[in-house]
Amino acid sequence: MSAGAEKLKNNKSIAILDAAEKGGYGIVSVVCYNLEEIIATQRAAESRKSPAMILLFPWALTTFKSHLVNLAADVCRSASVPMSLHLDHCLEVDLVKYAASLPFDSIMIDMSHYEKDENLRLTKELTELCHERGIATEAEPGRIEGGEDGLKDTADLEGVLTTPEQAQEFVDTGIDFLAPAFGNIHGEYGPKGPRGWLEFDRLAKVQEAVGGKVKIVVHGTNAFDQDLFQECIKHGVSKINVNKQLIDPWKAMMDKSDSYLPLTKLMEDSMDIFQKEVGRMMDECGSSGKAL
Repeated sequence: MSAGAEKLKNNKSIAILDAAEKGGYGIVSVVCYNLEEIIATQRAAESRKSPAMILLFPWALTTFKSHLVNLAADVCRSASVPMSLHLDHCLEVDLVKYAASLPFDSIMIDMSHYEKDENLRLTKELTELCHERGIATEAEPGRIEGGEDGLKDTADLEGVLTTPEQAQEFVDTGIDFLAPAFGNIHGEYGPKGPRGWLEFDRLAKVQEAVGGKVKIVVHGTNAFDQDLFQECIKHGVSKINVNKQLIDPWKAMMDKSDSYLPLTKLMEDSMDIFQKEVGRMMDECGSSGKAL
């Protein structure tokens, strides 16, 4: 066993996803932007007795340095159910290196804006660095279209769907989690909805090529319903990233608030609605009750 592999033996993200893969359910991996969303995710996980992952974007590091990371890590450590902290879509080499000095359990090394050979080289190099520090890694073969708030703008880059051959090339870099592009989109799916874009036959071929070697992740789940979540899980997905579908109910609540509310009340209401939505997705992904 390599030194890096030895240091991953107690990695929380790997343990959470390994249990999900074996148990046939998905882990709701929640993009959080502030303290309220972090606490709401913990409350949802504990009330549903569900494992969970908190996801931060690089924006959290560039805006708050290590402060929000340390807070989120403390929430994960103090939870009564398994929770881990993941950095999503880290697009800059120096920022990956900085993040690897912080208490992340896993980091997505997103070099998809580079040409393939450079993407693979950097992913391998940074994965080795992270593994030496006991941090698991995720990568994206191909390129998922669209952009999200909190990410460096790559929305103008053309999406590239993942092939089984590409997936294997990324597995060979040593990554732990694989996020294939199979028609999934960051942002809105438009009038066709997600079913008009997703290519489950492609996902099945990727799963067949890399099954058992890495955990499979799905990005771009806005507008997914329970049936779609479950279909992804049947195709080997264990990590399910969620973002915009949790923000929309909060926006609706804010739009209805036409009178002054004390800031503390607004924060409490925000946590309540966020917790409710995260809990609903835990039910839909089948993770509720799995942390008994």
